[in-house]
Amino acid sequence: MTRLLEIFPIIVPVKSSLKSINFYLIKADQSLLLIDAGLNNDDCWRALNKTLSKNGFDISDITHICLTHHHIDHVGLVNRVVSAKPIPVFAHPLSFPRLKREPEFIQMRIEFFDKLYREMGCGEAGQKQVEHLRKAAKMNQSQKIECDLHELATGSFENFKVLEVPGHAPDQIAFYHSNTRKLFAGDLLISHISSNALVEPTGNGKRTQSLSLHLDSMKKCLELFVGTVFSGHGVVIENHRELIERRIAGVDRKADKFLSLIDAGCVTASEVAKRYYGDTYEQQFSLVMSEVIGHLDYLEEKGKIGRSLKNGVWTYE
Repeated sequence: MTRLLEIFPIIVPVKSSLKSINFYLIKADQSLLLIDAGLNNDDCWRALNKTLSKNGFDISDITHICLTHHHIDHVGLVNRVVSAKPIPVFAHPLSFPRLKREPEFIQMRIEFFDKLYREMGCGEAGQKQVEHLRKAAKMNQSQKIECDLHELATGSFENFKVLEVPGHAPDQIAFYHSNTRKLFAGDLLISHISSNALVEPTGNGKRTQSLSLHLDSMKKCLELFVGTVFSGHGVVIENHRELIERRIAGVDRKADKFLSLIDAGCVTASEVAKRYYGDTYEQQFSLVMSEVIGHLDYLEEKGKIGRSLKNGVWTYE
């Protein structure tokens, strides 16, 4: 394993709460690796080329692309880069049907959320979100990754140890360089906001225990001797242990608040979501429901609540 890495961050400011889209060029031995690929827009494309040029490189010098997970703000420039020079693109195998936008998987995912939102009592808001998913499936087909993908799971790759860190996404991986104590963690940790644990289906359509997976992934990183975490958004993280401990404590605080709402008479996930989030329930429906469902699963796992299916809707007590 090489002792040194040259890291060239590509930081693209955005107006959303994410603050920035971050991806990274890494020079090690004979490789110039791109970890993640930003959004498919001119701002990210210019930032990539400016960073390459500033450091004496161009697009043709990139030897590999590695993706931490399949979300659109991490994979956007893959087709542009690979069309300029065919190079291998590596990702967790669970990314493949998502990145390739395989019709059978996309349809399964729509059906999964249709059933999930009905069972969580979401009514019209759930139907509206499912209709959005159907329209997005057609509109986004052109954004599928065109090149071949190579599997990347746990083990060693180039100069890194590859870690599975699901929760925010089922396919999320991180890259750890032990000699320099650097961790490229995707969206596992973000300094200024808590990363969302997003409910998703498994390959056979079952619900992931997203929040528990997210907590386990953060705890896994507590075991690493890390000096610097390079995040997918915001600033570099120098105090990962303190941040992880805050995030875990925050999960328990929010779970207790949801438990209090159930004690006060909220019996469905949608009722908890509406009471806790107010107008944000409609404005950021999918994120809110992932947050609530994840915390309810977490409370159920800890034995603090139970649930039963009544008229096709899960009720909690």
